Amino acid sequence: MDWDKLRIFHAVAEAGSFTRAGDRLNLTQSSVSRQVSALEHSLGARLFRRHARGLQLTEQGETLFHAAQDVVAKLAMAEALVGESMDRPRGPLRITTTVAFGSMWLTERLRDFIEAYPEIDVSLIVREDELNLSMRQADVAIRLAPPQQPDLIQRHLFTLRHGAMASAEYLERYGMPQSLDDLDRHRLIGYDETYNPPFTDINWILTAGRGPGEARRPVLRVNNIYGMYRACAVGTGIASLPDYMANLTTGLIPVLPELEGPTHDAFFVYPEELRHSSRVTVFRDFLLSRLNEDRR
Repeated sequence: MDWDKLRIFHAVAEAGSFTRAGDRLNLTQSSVSRQVSALEHSLGARLFRRHARGLQLTEQGETLFHAAQDVVAKLAMAEALVGESMDRPRGPLRITTTVAFGSMWLTERLRDFIEAYPEIDVSLIVREDELNLSMRQADVAIRLAPPQQPDLIQRHLFTLRHGAMASAEYLERYGMPQSLDDLDRHRLIGYDETYNPPFTDINWILTAGRGPGEARRPVLRVNNIYGMYRACAVGTGIASLPDYMANLTTGLIPVLPELEGPTHDAFFVYPEELRHSSRVTVFRDFLLSRLNEDRR
């Protein structure tokens, strides 16, 4: 099968239109359309259906797209490894992690990594769902839960501990809770569990000390922890937040510090193919070094 035609087909399938694929590939729309038509002719199968919003893969197109996706991912990985020097790490490094951890902890430290390794082209992708590393949607991930993909190398980074926190402004206005029962009279911020919570017991602050079916009603629900932090920081209420947030700001004060929330582990993960990548190695070592500094 002609690789150029397969590459163009893959770009069209991802973009959903000849025009957008042409923009990505620096080709005209007519050139892209001709290449796809030639591929369909050589295969004797229709790969796309046209509809109002663009192009849609046929059943045969879906089969070919999944096969092409695997080829594209492996070629991209091979290209990065071939172009990389063990003496001086270089090339792209796409890092993915959660919105809160990426936006608050990691971004504050990436400057030093970028200055130390200027030839590594760093991209940070923050989102709550997990990208597929095997398909090269990202190169490495910092996961705040055990990885779901079985074919990934994983390294334990740290253990997250959650505790109740509030802003000084909130506590000045509503007072400091002295017991679990006091929480019944306070404004609490919860996680909206309709949106796949990142770990179990995320709303423990709503149920601590209460019987089954007697959860406290939050004043606000948010579908990610960074949003909960922001609401807490401006005095909206008390929230359960990970300990790294308390260490990053003086604006939050522990509430009922003897009350222990859930704990869960964080992992550095990457695909087997990148085991010998110097980009991955230096970034992993950088992370471990910074985490050790935070513990001192």
